[in-house]
Amino acid sequence: MLIVSACLAGFPCRYDGKKAINTAVQQLVKEGKAIPVCPEQLGGLPTPRSPAEMKAGKVINSDGNDVTEAFEKGAAVVLEIAKQYGCTGALLKARSPSCGKGRIYDGSFSGILIEGNGKTADLLMRNGITVTTEEE
Repeated sequence: MLIVSACLAGFPCRYDGKKAINTAVQQLVKEGKAIPVCPEQLGGLPTPRSPAEMKAGKVINSDGNDVTEAFEKGAAVVLEIAKQYGCTGALLKARSPSCGKGRIYDGSFSGILIEGNGKTADLLMRNGITVTTEEE
């Protein structure tokens, strides 16, 4: 069983209320092989919401508000779901401050990517869950 970003499965939960559909991820969910999650919603954030990026370990939205606590809460809920269902892998949305792995936006809201992981991807990897993105 896999954890997957709900936006990739076709749920309109991205910050802008849109989907980031990936047909392979949708198929995994339909076949019962994957559990769709949105860490940001699970952390209590609404949809739509202001875009957010990582900066110096914190998650700051485009309004200048620190939303780190919500991102960390959502990551913890995703980890609990993964543990409850025995998930050993996750397929998450690239570049996201929650789900990104390897490369995330730099916090300047200018499209610049830096090396790093989103809060959920990082927590899952630190707990032995293999994380990949739809771009890998």
